[in-house]
Amino acid sequence: MNLRRPNSSAATGTFNRSRSVVPTSGLCADCLDGCRGGCEIWLSSFRGREVLYPGPFGQITAGADKDYPIDYSHLSIQGYAVGAEGLPENVEPGPDTALFPDVNTETEYGWTEKVKMRVPIFTGALGSTEIARANWEHFAIGAAISGITLVCGENVCGVDPELQRDAKGKVKSSPEMDRRINIYRKFHEGYGEILVQMNVEDTRLGVAEYVSSKHNLNTIELKWGQGAKCIGGEIKVKTLERALELKKRGYVVSPDPTEPEVQEAFKHGAIKEFERHSRLGFVTKEAFMGEVDRLRDLGFKRITLKTGAYSMVELAMALRYGAEAHLDLLTIDGAPGGTGMSPWPMMNEWGIPTFYLQSLAYEFTKKLEKKGLRVPDLAMAGGFSSEDGVYKALAMGAPNVKAVCMGRALMIPGMVGKNIKGWMEAGDLPKTVSKYGSKVDEIFVLYDELKAKYGNDIKDIPLGSIAIYTYGRKFKIGLQQLMAGSRNFRLSTISREDLMALTEEASKVSGIPYVMDARRDEAEAVLDALL
Repeated sequence: MNLRRPNSSAATGTFNRSRSVVPTSGLCADCLDGCRGGCEIWLSSFRGREVLYPGPFGQITAGADKDYPIDYSHLSIQGYAVGAEGLPENVEPGPDTALFPDVNTETEYGWTEKVKMRVPIFTGALGSTEIARANWEHFAIGAAISGITLVCGENVCGVDPELQRDAKGKVKSSPEMDRRINIYRKFHEGYGEILVQMNVEDTRLGVAEYVSSKHNLNTIELKWGQGAKCIGGEIKVKTLERALELKKRGYVVSPDPTEPEVQEAFKHGAIKEFERHSRLGFVTKEAFMGEVDRLRDLGFKRITLKTGAYSMVELAMALRYGAEAHLDLLTIDGAPGGTGMSPWPMMNEWGIPTFYLQSLAYEFTKKLEKKGLRVPDLAMAGGFSSEDGVYKALAMGAPNVKAVCMGRALMIPGMVGKNIKGWMEAGDLPKTVSKYGSKVDEIFVLYDELKAKYGNDIKDIPLGSIAIYTYGRKFKIGLQQLMAGSRNFRLSTISREDLMALTEEASKVSGIPYVMDARRDEAEAVLDALL
């Protein structure tokens, strides 16, 4: 049994000719001499390295399709017919007071200075990929009006075409970074924040110094990795001039645009694009603690860390170092993840899957707490898209997990809203949309609500942002319903006891009781009670 179908994927634009495919290799059972295409081996035979990446770049986000043995669907949420935890003080639980619309979905994170969010989700790192740049206005304003944190990812300054550097090679001016921060701040209402992420190149460029001095940001995020890849971030560039510029700025560019044969191949059209890669980071405790101190000296009030689906050793490092450094948030990103551009084999075949990684994080957190260490607030990431999955992640990691980082699921509404606007302007609304109406206030169920709140400023809120807000409201209501059903009226009362494992293997990995054992002692006590 293969947990995925290798050698063909819509993400890489490849497919099998035959209906009969060898499970282990993904090869057609009857590989034909003369086949016109197009599995991954067939396409790799003349396009080579291009087939490593999902495409078309800048137009898609890709998520790995491997079917892991255990995921969050192997858990189910407990429902109760009695009780109501988390109601306001002096409120007696009952049918007229325990109403699901009153469930409080707000969360907060931070070691001492807290950041509140209206719902326990925030965006993944929207960095230097083209899809993040082109849709930033939709994503940023959508996050701001939804009251959630927005993560501005790595390499934004480094790939800014208008970047200016000083005599020491540090960022002097980055109009793209300025644009990103200012768009979010224009509609920020006190919930959530914008935080900027840094990798090796960002640190060398002095990104922290720039966003601190010019924008007075309160939070900066260090990055060890992410769930979609264990190497540095990638983008593609279409011109030789741009590839040479990025190499001059210190990036790894493949193929090397300075080599004459590469330039000749580009001129002839064989090479059509270049990849810009970030460098691998090397983590030591001394260097990490020193960097945290340096960033605090620059004036940052909060330091966060994003780490990927590395081995349990790196997970232990992140938790232990984070505890000693008093980090404000540690985001743990499990495999497989999704991204604007990561190597497709790596997205599917490396790293610890999110369910397993969170199980380890809970185990390690308890060990550190027994030693008297306070662990940073945690967030999980890696394949979440709906309120039920978020509920399970919060419950499974309670009380330390405060939120879930969602990548593609929060990007999709932004692109949907943007596209609806384009279809409306072209008079080409698809039936999937036009069945709800032909005007903005007919299509978007919450448009009038936002118009009443923002008045004339509604013209400055793009439809992609309205779509994110609408999705966020659906998420909140769905979460309220699940919480009310488990009799939790605020997030802090959710616990691991509100979950049960549907398979014994999931129970063994997570420590969540198997469905046939969960709350059995209490049930037996009811049965055995004296008449």
